[in-house]
Amino acid sequence: MSLAIALLTVSDRRSADPSADDPSGDALRARLERDGHQLVERLCVPDDRYAIRAVLSRWIATPVVQVVISCGGTGLTGRDGSPEAVAPLLDKTIEGFGELFRLLSYETIGTSTLQSRCLAGVANGTVIFVLPGSLDAVSTAWDRLISAQLNPATRPCNLVQLLPRLREDPRTPAWSPPPGPLTGIAMAADTVTDTDTSGTP
Repeated sequence: MSLAIALLTVSDRRSADPSADDPSGDALRARLERDGHQLVERLCVPDDRYAIRAVLSRWIATPVVQVVISCGGTGLTGRDGSPEAVAPLLDKTIEGFGELFRLLSYETIGTSTLQSRCLAGVANGTVIFVLPGSLDAVSTAWDRLISAQLNPATRPCNLVQLLPRLREDPRTPAWSPPPGPLTGIAMAADTVTDTDTSGTP
């Protein structure tokens, strides 16, 4: 199944110089196209949470975009603000993504992985991944986590099978209990209560 994916690179240097190379963004593009997905848009913005939020908000509001992947800005420096930019936009977070990514990343960079604040979640039916900016990080994230979860053949579950349900209204019950013996018992109980109350002095 081909999904429509938008890519965002968060980098002061690359946004200031459009001719600068973007190996992490290039790697993500190559991988998603290799897996049969469609790149609908690719942009680069500086490490500015409002610039990041503006682009992601537009993609989230665009029905054609099913998946958003950003890379960069997940560290601890004063200019790193991708998690702060994205978190307020999410309807739900996927905590397991960051946990599992750091576990896998530990295999190559050891305890340095604790500085990664990558995250994932869903917003308005769009799946969002916020990745570190290094080539090793985006490669690990796609090859060992994202690719499988964007594949409907992955069992026992994957994110693709959830896409049609991500916009469900939480206020609408999935089902209503059919009338049956319990309903009758409840009605009888109400009748007894009403009778007892009316007979009370």
